Amino acid sequence: MEQMQQSIDYFLADVWGQLTTVYQQESKRLEGIQQQSRLQAGIFNYLKITWKKGKSQYGTIYIDIYEPFSWSDSAYRVDAGTYIQEIIEQNYVENLFSALSTKMEQMFQAQPYGSRFFDYHFQVLLEFEYGETMWSFQKELLNEQKLAFMKQELASFIETKVMAELPVRPNDNDEFFLAQHLVNPHFFQQTAEEIEPVIRQLQEKHLGNKERLDQWSYYFTNAFKHWAEDHFLKSYFEQTDDYTNEWILKNEDIEPSMEQEKLDFFLYVAVKIGYKEPATRLQYLSLAKQLGSQQATEYLQKGSGRFESKCKSDFIEGRANDILQTIDIQIKKEEEAAYREALHYIIHLLQEGFPKGYKMTLKTKVKNFLPLKKLAKSKLHQFFANCLAYPSLFPLLADYAQVAMKEYAWYQDVEPSEKSAMPGTYAVLGLGLFSKDYFPLVQSYMNLVDSEHQSVQDSYGEAFIEAHGLSVELIPVFVTILLGANESAKPLKGIENMEVELLKALVQELETKESYEREFVLYRIFGGAKKLAQRIKQETSERKEVLEKLQQWVN
Repeated sequence: MEQMQQSIDYFLADVWGQLTTVYQQESKRLEGIQQQSRLQAGIFNYLKITWKKGKSQYGTIYIDIYEPFSWSDSAYRVDAGTYIQEIIEQNYVENLFSALSTKMEQMFQAQPYGSRFFDYHFQVLLEFEYGETMWSFQKELLNEQKLAFMKQELASFIETKVMAELPVRPNDNDEFFLAQHLVNPHFFQQTAEEIEPVIRQLQEKHLGNKERLDQWSYYFTNAFKHWAEDHFLKSYFEQTDDYTNEWILKNEDIEPSMEQEKLDFFLYVAVKIGYKEPATRLQYLSLAKQLGSQQATEYLQKGSGRFESKCKSDFIEGRANDILQTIDIQIKKEEEAAYREALHYIIHLLQEGFPKGYKMTLKTKVKNFLPLKKLAKSKLHQFFANCLAYPSLFPLLADYAQVAMKEYAWYQDVEPSEKSAMPGTYAVLGLGLFSKDYFPLVQSYMNLVDSEHQSVQDSYGEAFIEAHGLSVELIPVFVTILLGANESAKPLKGIENMEVELLKALVQELETKESYEREFVLYRIFGGAKKLAQRIKQETSERKEVLEKLQQWVN
């Protein structure tokens, strides 16, 4: 017994010599962090000790203070001593793990590096390579006092920062840790009823701030994916590798037994992830179906059941799935009545609350597209361009656009990219090209569109002029169109030689705008201050006088 204890003590002394040095260095580094979140109990919650024989005489001890990625090796290394032979020959590995856990527990509870160094929980692992096998042990340590404090802190945070009325809102760093806590059973019951109110409250708070809204969605989506893959899927599936992210059922002959509540939460997670990652949502629902989930099957086939999933007549056949955010349209007869029915069907869905940023599949023999360079030639674009071939449908298309338009939302007909388009885009831009009656709708669209994160409308100014020309009465609409473009939009071609009356109307319109708006419009028309100055030098009489009035607004 004494020999065993001595061998174990030698092993732990080598580990602790390295670990203490590392922890002291990390403690000094953490002293420089000023903005540690109130929702972060501590930094360190993991220690993995691994011994491998390798090529050295007594093998090497590897120390991981963070959970390692499968593709990385950031472990600290210590050469083992002769004590290893005794530990292996006498099979003292389990005793070694017990001693390791006890020593780590003492440090963990004592908090020698300050209250913010260790997390409220800590995982200790020991792995010993023995021939072709690997002995593995692990234990979870818990600091009950720190956990109780974190529960109080989290409850106070939600009350004072999340649920409180605007302008109060959490800071970005706190939201990151809040998202992690949402999938932690120490803090929340893993149910939609418990978690959804917190998510929705923050989404509503950030509706006016695209960056914060996207960041919060990114945080909870990542947290949900981590929970789904590490705490649910690995119980029932084998992952083929770390890159393809494919999952294979461990035993296809036996339907796995599981708690229904856990499966229900996985379905909720799949649906929530889908707003950012539709492909992941589809994958998770398909995996849940393999586990025998009838609800997942319903979701995949019909959606949530809140909406009429099928529409069938002599003219069209439609299917809608709000969970997958898809609308499928088959045109049976290529005539105005078919597209009218399809529009009524889609408008009704949106009025009932169907997701506005949907994706469409379309079966039709007609393939029309709008004369706009930046628009993706998707099925959704094709559908609305086909509708625009029937002037009698224009009022209905305008009704659709009024229902569909929503800031910070995008159709899912393309992957998130420079071709992403706000709901209503294809209908509005088409109506504006084909009829002057819908210029007010175009202006409403341009005022609403998130020009900071969407650019498909940048080429609309040129298409607008080609369709309608440019007159004094069109200047207000034209200016609104130019202002609706992304800041990276290039100057339009061939309009810098505007007639005097048009220039006067432009001056009058720009007088009501902010200085940055004036400068942007003039850049889109003349190409910048230098080019405008060169043009003024070439002009005489009244035209020069009006251009000089415009020049005062350009830096």
